[in-house]
Amino acid sequence: MRQLFAKCAATAVLSWGAVTAFAAGVPGPIVDSAWLAANLDKVQVVDVRSAPKTFTMKPEIETDAKTGKKTLVEVGGHIPGARLIDMKNMRVEREIGGQKVKYMIPEKAAFEKAVQAAGVDAGKPIVLVPMGAETADVDDVLRVYWQMKVYGEDDIAVLDGGVANWLLEGRAISTDPAPAKTGNWVGKADRTAEYFAGTDDVAKAMEAKSATLVDSRDIKNFLGLVKRDYVYAYGHLDGAKLYTPDLMFRSAGGAVKFMSPNTYRALLASQGIDPAAPAITYCNSGHLSSGPWFVMSEILGNKNTKLYDGSLHEWTLAKRPLVGAVPLQ
Repeated sequence: MRQLFAKCAATAVLSWGAVTAFAAGVPGPIVDSAWLAANLDKVQVVDVRSAPKTFTMKPEIETDAKTGKKTLVEVGGHIPGARLIDMKNMRVEREIGGQKVKYMIPEKAAFEKAVQAAGVDAGKPIVLVPMGAETADVDDVLRVYWQMKVYGEDDIAVLDGGVANWLLEGRAISTDPAPAKTGNWVGKADRTAEYFAGTDDVAKAMEAKSATLVDSRDIKNFLGLVKRDYVYAYGHLDGAKLYTPDLMFRSAGGAVKFMSPNTYRALLASQGIDPAAPAITYCNSGHLSSGPWFVMSEILGNKNTKLYDGSLHEWTLAKRPLVGAVPLQ
């Protein structure tokens, strides 16, 4: 088994170029379906969804009679044996600076309880699986990945392409309900200071220009043409650089997949972002920002990358200013 994991680890480093040190169980921050299929008995597959009812739905796949090409119409079902995390249980309202801030990472004990309720155990490698058909699906998984890293989990990876790619490759799928099991997963540490940025951290970085502020929203939000109802001003943080969701992934036959490390380095540089310099990623609520955080911290190994959990919801709730909004009249 040790030789198998060593071989897989070497392959993953060559494929993804991750410089992060990972535990023996997973070869890096990303695994492909071939690796997972060969190691299903050695890991726990944890499916993360905002629409948990799709966990037991039958998938819809169309096959061209002439070419045999498969087209994924609707993602449904899951990898056999998968646990299920309902995304709505992963983020909570917390009181910060006298303000009630939504969509935050739970306190450590509450997060442990939510993960245990999904049947996740301690001491066994975790592969987080998105539905994989849309960017938002993958961002759900990356958000949970970040939260697990905050609370000390390192033996963890993300399945590239998710269930969508698994289906397209013709691999076994199940529509059974999630197992009724309580796990014993616990956070091994509290690394909030390493991975988490608060409003004061952002303000200090802005003033000292000590970190690049990476706005992870689309350009309409960045320029203030639109905003979410829980963000109370238009525009972006002063000095922020934009890295939009459409620069996060590539489409492969209907599945959303990661790009190469070199591609990410070039894309970040094209947006004026030094991929090796200190950075704080943000968005509206800390969801989309998990994407650039994952790219910079985990794929490219920049451990000076933090995620602003409260993001512009918390920033504007505290009546701090945004800049760069274009006139709407």
